[in-house]
Amino acid sequence: EVQLIHFNDSKVSNYSTLLLSEDKNVLYVGAREVIFALNAVNIAEKQHELHWKVTEDKRTKCAVKGKSEQTECRNYVRVLQQLNDTFLYVCGTNAFQPTCDYLNLISFELGGKSEDGKGRCPFDPAQSYTSVMVDEELYSGTSYNFLGSEPIISRHSHQSPLRTEYAIPWLNEPNFVFADVIRADPNSTDGEDDKIYFFFTEVSVEYEFVGKLMIPRIARVCKRDQGGLRTLQKKWTSFLKARLICTIPDKNLIFNVINDVFILKSPTLKEPVIYGVFTPQLNNVGLSAVCAYNLSTVEDVFSKGKYMQSATVEQSHTKWVRYNGEIPNPRPGACINNEARASNYMSSLNLPDKTLQFVKDHPLMDDSVTPMGDRPRLVKRDVKYTQIVVDRVRALNGTIYDVMFIGTDRGALHKAISYENGMHIIEETQLFPNFEPVQTLLLSSKTGRRYLFAGSNSGVVQSPLAFCDKYTTCVDCVLARDPYCAWKPLEASCVDIFKEGEMERNWIQNIGGDASSCSDKVRENPLQHTFKHGSTAELKCSQKSNLAQVVWKFKDDVLRVESPKYRLLEKALLIFNLSEGDSGVYQCLSEEKVKNKKFSQVLAKHVLELKKMQHTTVGPTATAAPTEGNSDVPKVSAVSTEGSTAHISTTHMVPVTTVRILTKPIGPVLTSVASNTELFNSIPDAVPEKTMFLKSNDNFLLMFLFLFFFILFLCLLSYNCYKGYLPGQCLKFRSVMLLGKKKTKSDFSDCEQSVKETLVEQGSVSHQSGEQPKPAHDTGYETEPDCGNSQLQAGDSQASREGAKDKPFDVKCELKYADSDVEGD
Repeated sequence: EVQLIHFNDSKVSNYSTLLLSEDKNVLYVGAREVIFALNAVNIAEKQHELHWKVTEDKRTKCAVKGKSEQTECRNYVRVLQQLNDTFLYVCGTNAFQPTCDYLNLISFELGGKSEDGKGRCPFDPAQSYTSVMVDEELYSGTSYNFLGSEPIISRHSHQSPLRTEYAIPWLNEPNFVFADVIRADPNSTDGEDDKIYFFFTEVSVEYEFVGKLMIPRIARVCKRDQGGLRTLQKKWTSFLKARLICTIPDKNLIFNVINDVFILKSPTLKEPVIYGVFTPQLNNVGLSAVCAYNLSTVEDVFSKGKYMQSATVEQSHTKWVRYNGEIPNPRPGACINNEARASNYMSSLNLPDKTLQFVKDHPLMDDSVTPMGDRPRLVKRDVKYTQIVVDRVRALNGTIYDVMFIGTDRGALHKAISYENGMHIIEETQLFPNFEPVQTLLLSSKTGRRYLFAGSNSGVVQSPLAFCDKYTTCVDCVLARDPYCAWKPLEASCVDIFKEGEMERNWIQNIGGDASSCSDKVRENPLQHTFKHGSTAELKCSQKSNLAQVVWKFKDDVLRVESPKYRLLEKALLIFNLSEGDSGVYQCLSEEKVKNKKFSQVLAKHVLELKKMQHTTVGPTATAAPTEGNSDVPKVSAVSTEGSTAHISTTHMVPVTTVRILTKPIGPVLTSVASNTELFNSIPDAVPEKTMFLKSNDNFLLMFLFLFFFILFLCLLSYNCYKGYLPGQCLKFRSVMLLGKKKTKSDFSDCEQSVKETLVEQGSVSHQSGEQPKPAHDTGYETEPDCGNSQLQAGDSQASREGAKDKPFDVKCELKYADSDVEGD
């Protein structure tokens, strides 16, 4: 629906570093082993390209250390900062040997200095980093060693380079996300210094948790800090950090991982506002939040808040608690201002050791920075926010709004606005079609050239701040609540007010959503649909306002989409198992309530019909001849009768809805099966090819499936019969198929019965001849004893045991097995 401008190179990846020069209208892009200079008005126009590759020797050494030669052992550009009008200061990972250089903007070539980039650029391209250039001095937060185990916040300066202390209380496994400078008020009388703020997430030291509890932090250093004279030499004397709070107290939701920060600075603001995007550490519910902080709240924490100190518990465990003791003077961590200068502390080199030792041991503040309103500005479910920029816009009525542009981990861009103590997401734009995370987001708010630039692993996208032309009606334009857009009645179009030369009074815009001033004429263009009986219909409907509710009507009655017959999707309605009762008119309406007023408009209108073929027989009086001179009636040729067939041919297409042709009776007409066949054979010319194909295709598919499963059943049955897994009649069928080579399994019960009868007969004969009866061999059946006293003579007993050993049952019983292929005794 929207037009975006893309830039990418098929051989280049990781477009994660962007720098915008609004004065020159150039967008500099740092990627893997290449730096681009693009036209900021149209990034599809490439102005310059510089390849900055790793030498083969460095790549080999990197691979020997266990890194991937194809991915990690490359040069990923991580620092792009404007040094002056002629040079850019650039740094790259350089196969785990970070290197920095100066890029000449005139020739677009590197100076070849190849400075050591330790502390300015990460070793690993996967490690976190941030940097900002302030008065030709680079302030950066990254790792200082190959393993990434030594985090550092440093200043690269030829006069006074500084860095943080390598200690857990200062930095504990931080993940840097943003850094920026906030200038001191030139009209202020306290002589404050410019301050550089760093934002990161680190492992908590003040809270006890089962695992590593992450805490979002804001840290601050002073620009004129020169380190200590004896204590904290070449280390920050103004480094302090505090916790950022972004929670929903009533729902017990804590957002403790910060992903990105944007500091909004505007002449219309009394003070800068800090916007941050957060996610929970255990984000199993898929939540993201945006919190805003006043700079004065941050300064109050650093200048007036309590400190924390470490306390040893049970000689081994260290616990951080609030420090309630005496605070040295001058205040530890404070910048040098007029008050300090009045006490003869002209720079940090003059600070007493007591103050420096205190700030070295107490860099963490006990007080936390709370958000504006004590709750998030925006909370969104099922999304992870990665980047944020904020623009300040003045609407037609003079009201100023902060518009947030938030990138997601799925390559989308959310545009949100705050109004009436609430947030409204105006629109969602998919920036990257492959759903890659938005890694970098830049805002160009230059008059007449307002654009957004987003970088990802696959490329860069340029997007306007508003897509006003996609709203085709006044109601859509107003209900969008977009401060960039207004309805122009004379042209009947929604326009971007910042692209127009002069604003007119009759333009319609209402951020509250009151569209009562609109007088749109309803233009309904119903869409015709024809479906087969029993199929599924999809009726599309797309709403423009995110606060509106979609309502479907069928024959002017509200449709109950809760029924199993229907399924309501985001931009469509599915109707299953279509029947005659589903034919009719479906309307998709957008309903929205604004200040007790209900605005409703028809978004789409669908007319649904079912295709039905009526097979009828042509009767003797069903044919008629067309009237002469009437060209509107299809001409029908004379009916010819030969044998037992009747042939009817027409010069026009036969309508699908009927197969009867009425003509004037001119004589007896013969009807037969052949005539009906020829008549229906002429109809497919009028039937849509797609419908006939689907019909024949369905019949063929059903027949194929039936034959397939039937043959499969026969194969399984035959296999089981052959293996003897099925008893009874199946085995007899098997023996017949094998032509008697294998005999059926014998019935052992008959054999056992014959054994018992034989034993009984032998016992009775022996008893009659005066001999003791021979006991029957135990066959597993409970039988009555053959002799009353159950005693046998000794001689006969021995003979019977020998006989029983030779022939256990004293009867010849031939046993055959079902799987026996050879006849035998």
